[in-house]
Amino acid sequence: MTIFESLPTTPRSEELIDKAFSRAARAGNAKHGIEAQESMLQTAGNILSDNLGNVVTSWPDFDLVDPFYRDLADAIVAREDLDVDALRQHLNEVMWASRQVENIKQEYHGRIRNADPDTARKLRKQAFARFADVTESVEGDLLAIADAREELRTLPDIRPDEPTIVVAGYPNVGKSSFVNRVTRASNEVATYPFTTRQLRVGHFERERIRYQLVDTPGVLDRPAEERNAIESQAVSALVHLADAVLFIADASGNCGYPLESQLELRDEIEELFAEPSVGDSPVDDAEDGIPVLTVCNKSDESREMDADLYMSVETDDGVEAVLDAAVEAVGYEFELPYDG
Repeated sequence: MTIFESLPTTPRSEELIDKAFSRAARAGNAKHGIEAQESMLQTAGNILSDNLGNVVTSWPDFDLVDPFYRDLADAIVAREDLDVDALRQHLNEVMWASRQVENIKQEYHGRIRNADPDTARKLRKQAFARFADVTESVEGDLLAIADAREELRTLPDIRPDEPTIVVAGYPNVGKSSFVNRVTRASNEVATYPFTTRQLRVGHFERERIRYQLVDTPGVLDRPAEERNAIESQAVSALVHLADAVLFIADASGNCGYPLESQLELRDEIEELFAEPSVGDSPVDDAEDGIPVLTVCNKSDESREMDADLYMSVETDDGVEAVLDAAVEAVGYEFELPYDG
């Protein structure tokens, strides 16, 4: 489960007001005079203040969220003309409303206590009107938060603390076939909505360590100038996530893209992942940048290219060697407890 999947449903302002006032009416019916007005004020104020506050506190602190998920969240909510900073502002406005309701409740509590019954009832009605005004003023913020929640609940269940291998390359070079092949024996490959396309995640194990394989169709399968802003933001998230990259190429040209274009994309990806990670990776040598291995797939058809590794997913030749090389490139080591 991702950090966003368990977010509760965001209520509308009208729902909150109806809930608060109906429960306040029931609370007032159980009492008389000034005590009834106090009970109604207290009940309505608590429900509104608590529910508005809970909308905010149910969200994670984006300053503490892993950079992968923060950048990915930015890419996802951008489809709703939003970004993480704008989302935080909406959350701040709702928290302001929660505090305003609490302040109004405290103000009118003292005034009602010292009033006669008729005045107390008028004051309580004034307080309810102000409660409603404050809550309705953040209706747009609540709607934006609700939209962001719906988008972010689709984020893939990827664990930034697990070693991750990103699979890149032009379409039809065999990326998906490779991921399917090496994850077949352990875990089903899961497909998630990702920007305007899909993101596919599979897993395999080596020496009791679970590795994530991430295939990103629509993102790392074409040059940067062909990516829109949302996709570029998603690429930024992948840079935080990756511990190694397998760039798969097809020297035969049967994929529909010239080898020259494929290698130009490879060079661009090498440059993109060359910058050191800053505390994001579980791999000890992350300061050296993220290794990119060039893999020639369909080597049974053509090997006419310089590559780190050659394989044919179709014939199963060299597939395990590619996986072993990726594991070695990641260089993951368990962090053993310090024994003094």
